[in-house]
Amino acid sequence: MCDARRVTGESVPPAEPGAVPEAAAPAEGVAGPPRTEAGHAEADRRQAEADRRHEAADAAAVVERAKGALMALTGCSPEAAHEDLLRRAKAARRTLVEECRITLGTLVPPLSHATGAGEADGVAVLAELGRALAQAESPQELAVCLLEHLAAPVGADAVMLCRRQPAGAPVPIGYAATDGAPAERWRHMPAEDGGAAVDALVAGEPRWLDDDAAVRPRVGHPGERRPSRAWLPVPGADHGDVALGVLRTREGPFAPHARELLRGVSWLCAARLRDFGRRPEQPQAGARAAARALFEALPGAALLLTPVRSPAGDVEDYRVDAATAQAAGVLGGAGQDLVGRRFLECWPAAAEEPLKRGWLSVLETGEPYESEPFAQQEAGACGPGLSTYSVRAARLGDALVVTWLRYATSDRQQQRLADLQRLGRLGWATWNLVTDEAAWSPQVYLLCDRDPGLGPVPLAELPGLALPEDAPALGRAVRALLAGGTSCDVPFRIRTTAGVRHLRAVAEAVPDATGAPAEVHGFVQDLTAQRSAELALVESERTMLAQDGILRAERTLAGRLQHALLPLPRRPVRLAGLQVDVAYLPAESGTHVGGDWFSAIELPDGDALFVVGDVAGHGIDAVATMAQLRFTAKGMLFTGSSLTGALARLNTLLLHSRDTKGTATLVLGRYRPAERRLVWAQAGHLPPLLLRRGEPRYLRRPPGVLLGATESPVFEEAECLLEPGDRLLFYTDGLVERPGEDINRGLERLARTARAHHAGAPGSLVPLLTAMLEGERRDDVCVLDIRAPGEPA
Repeated sequence: MCDARRVTGESVPPAEPGAVPEAAAPAEGVAGPPRTEAGHAEADRRQAEADRRHEAADAAAVVERAKGALMALTGCSPEAAHEDLLRRAKAARRTLVEECRITLGTLVPPLSHATGAGEADGVAVLAELGRALAQAESPQELAVCLLEHLAAPVGADAVMLCRRQPAGAPVPIGYAATDGAPAERWRHMPAEDGGAAVDALVAGEPRWLDDDAAVRPRVGHPGERRPSRAWLPVPGADHGDVALGVLRTREGPFAPHARELLRGVSWLCAARLRDFGRRPEQPQAGARAAARALFEALPGAALLLTPVRSPAGDVEDYRVDAATAQAAGVLGGAGQDLVGRRFLECWPAAAEEPLKRGWLSVLETGEPYESEPFAQQEAGACGPGLSTYSVRAARLGDALVVTWLRYATSDRQQQRLADLQRLGRLGWATWNLVTDEAAWSPQVYLLCDRDPGLGPVPLAELPGLALPEDAPALGRAVRALLAGGTSCDVPFRIRTTAGVRHLRAVAEAVPDATGAPAEVHGFVQDLTAQRSAELALVESERTMLAQDGILRAERTLAGRLQHALLPLPRRPVRLAGLQVDVAYLPAESGTHVGGDWFSAIELPDGDALFVVGDVAGHGIDAVATMAQLRFTAKGMLFTGSSLTGALARLNTLLLHSRDTKGTATLVLGRYRPAERRLVWAQAGHLPPLLLRRGEPRYLRRPPGVLLGATESPVFEEAECLLEPGDRLLFYTDGLVERPGEDINRGLERLARTARAHHAGAPGSLVPLLTAMLEGERRDDVCVLDIRAPGEPA
């Protein structure tokens, strides 16, 4: 920023709020203490903050440079240049910074004869100068900025701005020199330069006093010579009465690119000087002071807000430029105390939707905005209370005029009545039977899908709105109301553009002195959503009942099929010298039967076969798969297949079955009585539990995956020698699984329970099952209890 006080030596006040400070750089070669992890994190945070500030400063510089370039090309004001860039960015769907960078790269300044590097340098100088001039607040500061930016490009040693007086003599209004010469020296211009300035203003063309070696007038202080000078008219500033003088101590003419650069500088000066005319230096003077005086006299709560934009052009906040005294009741402070403050600090609700979007729309389109009514806490004579307001916003130039409309008591009651009707989906209606006048609330017109311009329907004609099926009942209720004053509450349906609507009419009569009905009051309510929910509920119940019947029938059929395919023995059986007890318990929840199954048979060679399986799923499909696996396994083992071979073939059967693609778990064992040896294998099933001398342990499972899971399974066999008195349990997962519990806890529970009931009478699983199956059974349970006779050694 250019500041006259930097040349004169005056102190510089702190930067305005919102200015971007320069990041402080650490001194080179200074080593600090070693940093911990927290120190590194803090350093990273500081570096990120510094980078963010640099990015913001760069963005602001790009915007100001683009504004300066536009000012140089068109002679417009900084505000007009900013608005032009915003319009271009919006039309091209770009951010403001993107548009400014494109503008700086494509705009061609009015340097009609300059070429090469000089022209490019001129563009950069104009852009930087335009950014700096936007900060100048007076012609004197303007001259200081010009000297700072023209000293190097054109070799200027002094810059002067002068205005021609009515008598014709020019008077300096701004002056700056590199040697610090005071402006008082130039209060009366030398005749030579005064004449050149007047000539430039009269002709509207620059005057270059740089090529006549004979003309070397003395200018300013005795001994001070400026052999090379230029005077340029400032176009459009103060009706063409301001000239710009650039003075040099060096000899020789101004280069072509320097002349074109100075022409662009004169356009920049014109824009800024016009801006001074519109915005006086004194903040309480001019348009702003007039606006504040106007707002002091306005009734109600109102504010004049100027948008505060980010470097990208987005509205970040608003500055309060004027406020009425009544704004204190809304924002909680004296009206004049609000002036100059950021609005979001006073009223954070303006940053929320839909107010934020509505105000931005006003700035972009110029269309006024009015918010929905809202309640707000405010201070009153009797203490704080709630009041209802609406906010209205309208554009005034680049600013917003925002007013608060406070609803009176009657307005609030009317608004509450309208809200009640809208939320309750009802409306009121009145019929005067003496004057034949009628009145409907807006909600009744909406519910009856009737144009308000047609007026209310007479009470006697109300049944004509209903569907033919409902008209007779509504007609009888209306006739009883008119004849004897009998209150009515009648549901009926009407046909609207949105479809059939279910309504309810409730009305009562107000009698006159003779008892005859004189007036009818009532309301109409929309029951469409309620009726739709009731119909949906009835249909859902009907569907559930039908589905339940289908499921029960399927369960009955599946149960009968399962019983036919898997008959249970009535008493324990003896196989190969072992005593075998079987238990099968169906699930108590749900309507489907499961696929648990077992086999306990004696093979032709005298060996015993024990199988327990569990098919995934329930219902007919599970029973069918169970039957397929059960009979296929028995057939293969009857014909001499090994246990692992049978498992591999059963796996292939499941994989290539056309009816089902299910899976199953299986454990099967072959007991050889001569050797008292049990050979067993499993396919993803839980291991058998062996109780020997009252101590339980689970057999170590050989490898095997569940059937139907893979085309290349691996199955292996394991062996176990049974001793007299041993007890072996084959079971399905329904015995040990509980919802939300780890399977290992269920296995531990089974081991403890089996130890506790080891001495139970043979042939009875009741104590064990009672202790294990507490509560509702969610899955089928199948158990084979195999006991080796004789006492343990």
